[in-house]
Amino acid sequence: QVTVRDALNQALDEELERDERVFLLGEEVAQYDGAYKVSRGLWKKYGDKRVIDTPISEMGFTGIAVGAAMVCLRPVCEFMTFNFSMQAIDQVINSAAKTCYMSAGSIAVPIVFRGPNGASAGVGAQHSQCFAAWYGHCPGLKVISPWSSEDAKGLLKASIRDDNPVVMLENELLYGVPFEMSEQAQSKDFVIPIGKAKIERQGTHVTLVSHSRPVGHCMEAAAVLAKEESFFFFFQVINLRTIRPMDIEAVEASVVKTNHLVTVEGGWPQFGVGAEICARIMEGSAFNYLDAPAVRVTGADVPMPYAKNLEDNCMPQVKDIIFAVKKTLNI
Repeated sequence: QVTVRDALNQALDEELERDERVFLLGEEVAQYDGAYKVSRGLWKKYGDKRVIDTPISEMGFTGIAVGAAMVCLRPVCEFMTFNFSMQAIDQVINSAAKTCYMSAGSIAVPIVFRGPNGASAGVGAQHSQCFAAWYGHCPGLKVISPWSSEDAKGLLKASIRDDNPVVMLENELLYGVPFEMSEQAQSKDFVIPIGKAKIERQGTHVTLVSHSRPVGHCMEAAAVLAKEESFFFFFQVINLRTIRPMDIEAVEASVVKTNHLVTVEGGWPQFGVGAEICARIMEGSAFNYLDAPAVRVTGADVPMPYAKNLEDNCMPQVKDIIFAVKKTLNI
C-alpha cells in the first residue's frame, strides 16, 4: 500500500530524474520538504535549481513558471491550496491556457499547476473551495482530479509529459490515505492517459459518477447498500479522473447499461461538474435510456462554515448518496 502523498512524491522524483527540463517551484517546496511533505527529499537530491522555494507571491512565481514553460522548460508549479491560485488566475488562464491558440500553435506551454483543492478540515470558507468547475470551464487547459494513489502517480507523470498546461486538483484529506498500488503502477514507465475515466465498481442498476475524494464515498455507499437484505440493486461507480477533457463516453455507456444516473461532487451545485454531466447526457443518445431523472449530490450552496458540525453537513456524505440512489430508484 502506498499513500497518495508518496505516490505524488514518486512521480515527481521519477520525472525530475527522467527529464532535466522539469523543475518544481512553490512555497516551502524545497528546504521544508513541502507544506504537505509531497516534495520530501527532492531538494536534497536535485538542488536549488530544480526544486525552488518562492516568496508568498502566487502571481509572481506563477508568471515565472509560465514564462519558463514558453521557452521549453517543464515547470511544476505548486499552490499551497488552489484557493491561492485566485491570486494567479490571470497567469493560469490568460498566459498559459490561451497562448497556444493565440500563437497559432507556435508556442506550447507545458506546465503543471498542482496542489490541494476543495474542502479540508476546519480551514474556513476562504480555503475550502473546489475549482474543478472553474478550470474545467476554460478551453486550453487540461484538468485532472485524482482519487487513488495510482491515479495520483499516473496522472501526474502524464501531466508533466504533456505539452499543454494541466491543472491537477489534489485533495488534502487524501494525502495520507493508503491505497493498493499494482507492481505495474510502481514502475517508472507507468502513466495514465489523460481523459480516460475508470470503472471502480461494476454494477447494473445505478451509475454513480464522481471525482476526487467523493469517489471513496460512492464506493462506501455502494458497499453499504449491497449489504441491505431488502435492497437487490448493484451500483456502477465511475471515477472520472479527468474533468477536462471529460470521458463522457464512459458515462454514456454506463447509463445505457444501468438506466439511472447519480453524480457526486464536493463543489457547489450551480454550473458544477455534475450539472455538465447531466447536460451532456441529456443532449446525447444515452438520455433515451434513463428510466428516471438524473440526481446530483453536491456541496451545500453556501460558503464553507468553520464550525465542524456545519462543515460536515455542507459536504456530501455517504448518507446523502444513499438517499439520492433511493430517490432515483423511487424506493
